[in-house]
Formats: sequence, C-alpha cells, structure tokens
Amino acid sequence: MGRKWNNIKEKKASKDANTSRIYAKFGREIYVAARQGEPNPESNTALKIVLERAKTYSVPRHIIDRAIDKAKGGSDENYDELRYEGFGPNGSMVIVDALTNNVNRTASDVRAAFGKNGGNMGVSGSVAYMFDATAVFGIEGKSEEEVLEMLMEADVDVRDIIEDEDQVIIYAEPDQFHTVQEAFKAAGITEFTVAELTMLAQNEITLQEDAQAKFEKMIDALEDLEDVRQVYHNVDLGE
Repeated sequence: MGRKWNNIKEKKASKDANTSRIYAKFGREIYVAARQGEPNPESNTALKIVLERAKTYSVPRHIIDRAIDKAKGGSDENYDELRYEGFGPNGSMVIVDALTNNVNRTASDVRAAFGKNGGNMGVSGSVAYMFDATAVFGIEGKSEEEVLEMLMEADVDVRDIIEDEDQVIIYAEPDQFHTVQEAFKAAGITEFTVAELTMLAQNEITLQEDAQAKFEKMIDALEDLEDVRQVYHNVDLGE
C-alpha cells in the first residue's frame, strides 16, 4: 500500500502554486459541511474532518471563519455533492468529487476536461469499485514502531502503517478517522502532514512517459475546475 502515498504527496506538493484556488475550494467545502449540522466541529463530524484537512493545507483562519459565519448567517446558497467517474490513457481510472450550485455546468466542464485530454467519462459505478474509501494520516518525527505502540495503547486497529522518507503514513477504515485522530492527540500529536478521507486505488498502474504527460494534463484540467473538490486516480506518478 505504500506506493499509494505518492499520489497524495504529489497533490500536496503542488499546492503552493495554487493556494488561492485551493483556499477558495476549502471555503466552499467548509460552508457546506457547516450547513449539514451545527456550525461547530465538536458536534459536526463532517465539519471536523474538513477543518482537520484544511489545517494540513495551511488554510488561513479568516477563510475558515468566514465560511462558518456564512453558514451561521443562514445563507440560502445551496450546493450539490456529485461524483463523476472516468477513464484516461491506457486503462487509467479517475474519480472526481465536486460541490456545485449548477449541476449542468459542472457536468459539462468535467466532461470537457476528460474529452480534451484523451479521456472519457464513464457511468456511475464504472470506476469506484476499484477504489477503497480510506482515512489517511501522516506524522513526522516518529518511527513506525512508535506510532504502532501509540495505537496499540489506545486499542486502535488500522489497515497499514508504513515509513515514507521522513514521515509515517497510517491507513485506516474511514469510520475510524476520529478514533485514530483522538488516539494520536491523546499521545500528544496534534500536527499531521496529512489528515483526510480519500479514495485509494486497489491497484496502481504505471504509464509510459507520453501517456503520463497526457494523463497529468487531464488531472490538472480537472483540478483547475472551480466546482471540483477532489480528484482520485490509479496512476503511480512516482517521485
């Protein structure tokens, strides 16, 4: 499972060049999560998860507060949560999660991003069955053995623990997100390099150079769309 971290790492490594776009997307996502229940992360699971992920992307406090205040203010702005599935070059598979206030616009934009870059959209369920919903955490400054000991002391089971360069990556069932998070916090760890719910491919593929260049262009086009929240795929992008 270790190689799957490359895709998350690649996505996070490129964030600095797109901070304003990423912050805007987080603002929308926080607003939607805050409207799903109380605008308080202690009583709103969805909001708590989004805020923890926003923290790993260094989203400024004023953006978070503005989105929550907007939800508290009773804004009637509504968004639909959508999932699109599709294919890229040479058997590559892609899942696109979106938040939109205009379903027709988003569907058209996503379809165009696929089509203009050598891909095509599939029907619902055509790709998702090859991915697993997963909670992922990254911790720096600890060894795999130390992390395992923390989790064992808290009687928490996870799928896998691996060392990746200067950090430890923990994979867990999605419904264990808060359990794992609280176990680490009880052990004094409150900062994570990654803390999110994601979709990990059961099997990754490697593309030849030309196909990978085309694939990366397609992923960039999808991630650049205003309504797209997350993009997941089964391609090993390497280091």
